[in-house]
Amino acid sequence: MSIHDEINAGISAHGAWKEKLLKAIETGESEVAPNVVKTDNNCAFGQWLHNDIDSDAKSSSHYKDIVDLHAQFHQEAGSILELATNGDKAKADELMGSDGKFATLSASLTDKMNEWKASQ
Repeated sequence: MSIHDEINAGISAHGAWKEKLLKAIETGESEVAPNVVKTDNNCAFGQWLHNDIDSDAKSSSHYKDIVDLHAQFHQEAGSILELATNGDKAKADELMGSDGKFATLSASLTDKMNEWKASQ
């Protein structure tokens, strides 16, 4: 898969996490454990970033920023999932809000991924 395809797939998959988290907040359940979500190399994009990316892409000025934002995104998603599955719906809802850290990290990660894609 090309770098453009990897980035597009990553944007799509990470965008889907908003719906997964909202469902977990609503139901209190998740198919994935919070500690798995908190680890940034369990998703396909994270596997690519850490293991499969070629050296030219890894040397990009965008790479380090994306690795950092991606890890922060997973930490926040996992924390929200943990709250949701432990019954703290109010706190999980608060963190998912438009002013919450998840929204900020998600937007920053998507923006940086789009910048990287545009630079290729």
